[in-house]
Amino acid sequence: MGNLTAFISGGTSGINLGIANEIAVRGGRILVFGRDGAKAHAAAEQLRVHADAEIMAGSADVRDPAAVRSLVGLAAQKLGAPNLIVAGAAGNFMAPAVNISPNGFKSVVDIDLLGTYNVFKAGFEVIERPGSMIAITAPQAVMPMPQQVHVCAAKAGVNMVVKVLAMEWGQLGIRVNAISPGPIIGTEGVDRMAPGDADKAAWVEQIALRRFGTAKDIARAVLFLSSVDGAYITGTVLDCDGGMKLGNSGGDWG
Repeated sequence: MGNLTAFISGGTSGINLGIANEIAVRGGRILVFGRDGAKAHAAAEQLRVHADAEIMAGSADVRDPAAVRSLVGLAAQKLGAPNLIVAGAAGNFMAPAVNISPNGFKSVVDIDLLGTYNVFKAGFEVIERPGSMIAITAPQAVMPMPQQVHVCAAKAGVNMVVKVLAMEWGQLGIRVNAISPGPIIGTEGVDRMAPGDADKAAWVEQIALRRFGTAKDIARAVLFLSSVDGAYITGTVLDCDGGMKLGNSGGDWG
């Protein structure tokens, strides 16, 4: 796999920063961006420990298509045309449906679903072809979860955006896929949904591989999908969840 030039939304923390780090280790050129410019610059400084990498930080709200387009265009001028676009910005909070305001519901849909579309649409204008686009989706796209109606709706939409764009853009040399992470240790999502050690232990018991994932697990999946080894894969939602979706993994089956 040659050096990657990757533009990563939501790249200032968590899974997406982990993806950026694995690309930086390999001497890639990377734009990390999010709403908070200070966080983006802090993430860039963290990535610059890898001397062979070229890092750019930017500020843009994925809900604002003009801002995303402007930043992506600028980054393409400075770093060169990207061959990887990662749409990773996401919003979430736990609440029963009766307590979610219309604005709260809309905010998550706008960040997760509309934001993914905006990033991909802006990326379409500058991406090197052949190139790869990857959305970070979630199990909620296919697994209904209490207190997650807004996220379930948004991520189900993300999965369909990926599939439709794969159909439309495949003939143009652009592959579009998604990765659906399981619970990733050290992320805000795991800390929110399993705040205590007992909660985390109970969750691990339901995962076939009996461990939480890491940001590096997801990054390696991104690298695979972006490499020549993944060159015939498009329109796919890749579960990278340790077998969590299989269900009924509790107990000793050995």
